[in-house]
Amino acid sequence: MKTLNRIVSALLLMGSLAACKGFLDPYPSAIRDEQYILTSPTAMQGLLGECYEWISTNYNNNEGAYMDCLTDNAVRTSKTDAVSRMAVGVNATDNYPFQTYWTRDYEGIYNTNLFLKDGNGRNLRYMLDRRLDSLLVNMLWGEAYALRAWFEWDLLQKFGGRGTNGELLGFPILTEPSQVWKMSADELSDAGFVRASYEDCVKRIVADCDSAYKYLPIAHRDFLVSEANDLTVLGSRNWGRIDGISTVAIKALVYQTWASPRFNPEGDMTRWDNAAKFAKEVLDFKQNVDGSVSGGFHRAKAVNWFDPNSPEIVFGSRYNSSSETMEKMFYPGGFQGDGTMGATQDFVDAFGMADGYPAGKSPEYAYNSQDPYVNRDPRFYSNIFYNGRVITTGSSSRTYVFENWTGGKDEAEASSTNSRTNYHIKKFVYNGLNWSESSVSRMPHSKFLIRWTHMVLCFAEAANHIAGPSGEVYGLTAKEAIGWLRSRNTYDGAAGITDDKYLEEVSIMGEKEFDRFLRNERRIETAFEGSWFFDLRRWSTSLAELNKTLYRPSITKYSDGTFSYDYDTVVEDRSFTSAFLPIPYKEMVNVPGLVQNEGWESWTR
Repeated sequence: MKTLNRIVSALLLMGSLAACKGFLDPYPSAIRDEQYILTSPTAMQGLLGECYEWISTNYNNNEGAYMDCLTDNAVRTSKTDAVSRMAVGVNATDNYPFQTYWTRDYEGIYNTNLFLKDGNGRNLRYMLDRRLDSLLVNMLWGEAYALRAWFEWDLLQKFGGRGTNGELLGFPILTEPSQVWKMSADELSDAGFVRASYEDCVKRIVADCDSAYKYLPIAHRDFLVSEANDLTVLGSRNWGRIDGISTVAIKALVYQTWASPRFNPEGDMTRWDNAAKFAKEVLDFKQNVDGSVSGGFHRAKAVNWFDPNSPEIVFGSRYNSSSETMEKMFYPGGFQGDGTMGATQDFVDAFGMADGYPAGKSPEYAYNSQDPYVNRDPRFYSNIFYNGRVITTGSSSRTYVFENWTGGKDEAEASSTNSRTNYHIKKFVYNGLNWSESSVSRMPHSKFLIRWTHMVLCFAEAANHIAGPSGEVYGLTAKEAIGWLRSRNTYDGAAGITDDKYLEEVSIMGEKEFDRFLRNERRIETAFEGSWFFDLRRWSTSLAELNKTLYRPSITKYSDGTFSYDYDTVVEDRSFTSAFLPIPYKEMVNVPGLVQNEGWESWTR
């Protein structure tokens, strides 16, 4: 079929998402009231279009890479930054880094609720052609449910927790278009703005995903559209908008969290089963449908962080077409970067050796603490800049050598633009950029909100709890799934771990040991994407697991060019009084009866 070949435009062309942005009409001017919106097809579509503007488009914020600075993965360079202060237990109610996301999510929910209320979004005519209008209406209707589920899931993940009343709580559920961020205390009370149970919030999100799935195309791909004329409203022109398979992925993530120890004290295994089932559905789609055409998905192919139409993506953000934000954020001052954060020694230690064995256990590669960066897991080199690392940048192939020894230009804290850890971060960084060149080459950047890797990790964790490392769950084992990631090419295109004997060995050790192994794999694969913070909390059963002392190497360079490494230098002591984020203090003051999360009793009315 002719349309079969159009997968290229769905997955590879940079322009497809730009077309999407034009198709999503902007939200009407603030002077427009609800009555105008309800009678204007353009404004009604704008309700949903604006929702995408609220979804983060990169990793350079407090729900992206900086989120890892509240974990054992990384440390913020600025000690006065709100995230830095929160990490060491100096929490200010008026400088809470997550306040904005509470408000943003309810603004998104308001938009979707206004679209859904009384069939508002279905009551208008968007296109003259009746068939095309019907297709567009169905897609928009499903999109409204899906976007509401997305914002609800964000609220649950960020603010769900055990309340000071001892109950597991989620967020206040709203299905009416209420502008709660503008309402008085009395109005909020009348609207029943109280936190629902965690379980009820899960059921709400799942129900919205199921409603969305009934109306949305399974995916925005040209080759899935049977009638050529339908491509006027369907297909790759909508790449970047939420679709049916994305709602399945959201359900997998919701059940994964709900099944985890902190949110599943009863040990309900049906939650793990649902996580595995929905994750496997996404994996099957990516491999058997997206992977069935030329230019489609292939699980061995390296992730390209500079391709916002990457087949790796399940649901991705809009993109910045020519950005240097991640490079500025991660490079040290010596390479004209801001060095805003650095990886910890603890994170570096998570990487094993080139054959896949943990450091110190490899039968082939001895680990030498005084020459620590040789023969490491190939993924290490696409994640971390370390002492002595040489990179080639720009069209002129200029080199930069990282000098993290005492007195070196990149030494920890020698400059406000050097990290505090003697490591800098490579993930998301385009090496072809060099600011000293007359023509600076920049690449697109976007946020891969849900991607193939997340679904593999979700399935492997759930399947291991259900049937152990080698037991089949929905036709796949946890060992097989995680093997896909370990053998995959790295972000730099280097070969992954081949002949993975350690994977075979650890799979024989049983569920508990394999779970520890999977957690480390998740740490490596999702670093600096903003999810490790929530992973640590859903797994943890005590604050001691979160309150770690973080270290960096102190490095001495000798006259013969050799180095010595001392790993006892403390960078930061983490100090958390709760496993949960607090409900914003502003909301606690303004909303009577709102229950705070435990550990944040001082942040109450």
